[in-house]
Amino acid sequence: MTTRTIKPNLQAHDEAQRIEMFPGVARRTLNAGEHTSIHEIEIAAGCVVPMHTHPHEQIGYLAKGRVKFELGNETKELSAGDSWVIPSEVPHEVTALEDAVAIDIFSPAREEYIP
Repeated sequence: MTTRTIKPNLQAHDEAQRIEMFPGVARRTLNAGEHTSIHEIEIAAGCVVPMHTHPHEQIGYLAKGRVKFELGNETKELSAGDSWVIPSEVPHEVTALEDAVAIDIFSPAREEYIP
């Protein structure tokens, strides 16, 4: 559970700090509540978000570009407008086939991503 004080918040995109996670991969925390957070992930063509797991449920969609998404035992090419849901602790990896922007929502909120 969060220890942050949660209050109504309207935030402009440019107010969200851009943080490089890996070479060619950056995130912005667009907003966060007590139970969920929403993040924009930019991935440059050819770059990879390496295989990982986390305790959060993750749901998202690809706003721009094309990626190869590995989720559990499935690998699929996704294009702008496609979406995903990743249950807690399921391994996943994303490789950008072209410059891409993804929007991810996490529950509970990704506290380590919130400035």
